[in-house]
Amino acid sequence: MVIPTLEGCKKRKRRPKVYDFHSFGEPGSPIEALGPFRDNIRLLLQQCAELESYSLHGRMPIWSTLLVHDHRSGLVLPLYTIEENVAHSDNPFCHYCRCTGWSNHFVSKRNYHMIIPMDDDWNKPLDDGVFDTTTHLLHGLIHCNGFAHLLCINGLEGGSKHLCGRELMDLWDRICSNLRTRKITVEDVSKKRSMELRLLHGVAYGHPWFGRWGYKFCHGSFGVKEHMYGRALETLSSLELKKIIQDFRDMDQYEELKKIVRYYGYLSETQLITIKDLLRFMLTIRACFPAHRNSLLPSEKPADVVENAKPVTRESLKIKPPIKEKSTNCRKFAAVVSHMDSRWPARRLESAADVVVNALIEKKEKDSKNGGMARQDVRDAARLHIGDTGLLDYVLKSLNNVVVGNHIVCRSMNPTTHILEYTVHDLDDGEKVSEPEKEIVFSLPPLPAAIVPRIDVYSDVLYLYEHVLLGYPESELVELATRAVLDTKHFVKECSFKDDKENLLTLFCQILPTLTDKEMEQRELPPGEIVTVPLNATVGELKHEAESALRDTYCITERFVVREIKGLEESDDMDVLSGAVQSGTEVGVRGSGINLDTPLRYQGGSDTWTVRCECGATDDDGERMVACDICEVWQHTRCCGMEDANEVPRLFICSTCYVTLVPPKTEPAPGFDCSTAFLEWRH
Repeated sequence: MVIPTLEGCKKRKRRPKVYDFHSFGEPGSPIEALGPFRDNIRLLLQQCAELESYSLHGRMPIWSTLLVHDHRSGLVLPLYTIEENVAHSDNPFCHYCRCTGWSNHFVSKRNYHMIIPMDDDWNKPLDDGVFDTTTHLLHGLIHCNGFAHLLCINGLEGGSKHLCGRELMDLWDRICSNLRTRKITVEDVSKKRSMELRLLHGVAYGHPWFGRWGYKFCHGSFGVKEHMYGRALETLSSLELKKIIQDFRDMDQYEELKKIVRYYGYLSETQLITIKDLLRFMLTIRACFPAHRNSLLPSEKPADVVENAKPVTRESLKIKPPIKEKSTNCRKFAAVVSHMDSRWPARRLESAADVVVNALIEKKEKDSKNGGMARQDVRDAARLHIGDTGLLDYVLKSLNNVVVGNHIVCRSMNPTTHILEYTVHDLDDGEKVSEPEKEIVFSLPPLPAAIVPRIDVYSDVLYLYEHVLLGYPESELVELATRAVLDTKHFVKECSFKDDKENLLTLFCQILPTLTDKEMEQRELPPGEIVTVPLNATVGELKHEAESALRDTYCITERFVVREIKGLEESDDMDVLSGAVQSGTEVGVRGSGINLDTPLRYQGGSDTWTVRCECGATDDDGERMVACDICEVWQHTRCCGMEDANEVPRLFICSTCYVTLVPPKTEPAPGFDCSTAFLEWRH
């Protein structure tokens, strides 16, 4: 299908359905999804997508949904949905389920891939290798039981010319919420300027970048548990700036670190105590600063804001008199908030900014001199319309040389009172547009030299990342904490249970093993399947609905027959459920017809392999492993002393087996490669 522009859609005799990118997936838009995911996805494809004239591998149907991203430019992009029939798939088992601890899940009969290709591929048909491509703007995989995996997100830094990562994540989050997915995992390996974002954002915000959308710890690699991860973040986040400066006193980085801490400490409206405070402030203001760097503060010996609790004064910094006038680059506030990591949506931030601007305009109309308005006065005026003080403070921090509507908001330090003041200027007061819709060069009133934006914030963030988080001098505690955070890559979002219809009863029907299901008894039970019945439904109707849902969802239960429901064994099929079970609870079902002969039983596959590594790992976590050729137990290559760049030896014997075979005089190091010694012993 050739993707048309919005204008092209209007000119067609038969207009294709086009949906707004920024609202698609909101409650009731485009569909009113009230049932389980397996029903909701069918409804979405039926009402909001067009079936393509080709398929993948000749057997996987493809649907496309057109989304308009920008109504002014007419930019339209495709969202593809591909239905993968697992029974005819080359890869029926889910590697992502296995690596996130879902190996015990039954194999779903259908998988749905939701893909937005790279910009240049919007008008090209999908090829057979589409599932293996990691450069898609968006690729999500949802099993028909509602468990999902976000496989990749690539925004502006990933090569897109139009969409940023935040917009794509918002879209994915709305779709998953609207379709009622149950849990969504993501492997966070995202980077920015060589920095691992799960470490950077973990220290700054207490959660990874994906945490903004509710993703939390799921499964750590190399034996990292949730409490270890939480303690590691707390250890790193609580590093005090004063102690950091002291610990680096004899290091080459001492002067540069002190300059960075002093500079941002002066810019901040509140005192920066810990590395968490500093990084969060730097990441918040990064979008407001131009991407070039001159010098930091003067190198004379001014008062150090880290070592001295008193605020830095103009005299202590020996700042030159303010310049008469300078041209400053201003950006639209809408563009600034699109790059901000905020728990508030962009629309609320922009609405709050409008309230602040109105307060400044009202003050300007009353004061013919157009003097600045103190921050506290601005805050008090805006509080009359905004009840969320956290939101208001967040917006005030971001309003510096930004365009809001037809006005420019500026922030400066009053040279007399040393109090931050805000001023507002009409957009036509001498502005020059350097790039349409993006950046405006505006002649601003004088600003104190010390707070003129003149650095590349990310260069300073990178400096702190490399030397404090990764290279802290002689601190095993910091090193171990950093390693634990970096070894935590798998995060999960658990979607909340919704019971919107008062006349419906939603239950989670979990299959319980019978006396003949020995394999099920040895495993953790898979999660129950969602079943919806009317409040006045009978026990027999629940059995029928549970049977139908399980047959439709899993390969192993294609011929399953429900015989009894736990807790209702004595009830007759004609008895009404009302009062016997509550909506949202889990009920156990037993029956016959489970196909234990099919290889498509569990997502972890039919292989029963054992993981027992010295780091404490007892399950596959997606990291590289090697199996002992005698005991066949798997261990991490890293824990065995093998570098990732080195090949795994063709014959490997773990240290335990080596000691058993040839008791050495001294025990070998953990993970000792005993291949050569074993060959000598065998011969």
